[in-house]
Amino acid sequence: QVQLVESGGGLVQAGGSLRLSCAASGSFFSINVMGWYRQAPGKQRELVATITSGGSTNYADSVTGRFTISRDNAKNTVDLQMNSLKPEDTGVYYCYAEVTDYLRRLSNSWGQGTQVTVSS
Repeated sequence: QVQLVESGGGLVQAGGSLRLSCAASGSFFSINVMGWYRQAPGKQRELVATITSGGSTNYADSVTGRFTISRDNAKNTVDLQMNSLKPEDTGVYYCYAEVTDYLRRLSNSWGQGTQVTVSS
């Protein structure tokens, strides 16, 4: 089982920056993909960015050029640097991990979420 703990959310003015961090712990064989999703009030959870163990990244169109995802495989951590924040970036940000256990089974894990609020 994997536990994901996020940190770094908060309140920022439009145009500002925030950095989110997520650390994975527990018993697993490997973490294949790590990433961030977000959910705004009244909306469905959506992908923000993902990164594979090999470093391949994928970003939502809405954040491309403003957000940067990075990962430390040795520490099982993933960060999201968010620049030029907009009010529409407001929401709860969830850390995500696709994990392979010691029986080679895949599973998805989620963090508890961290609030990001961008004021105009």
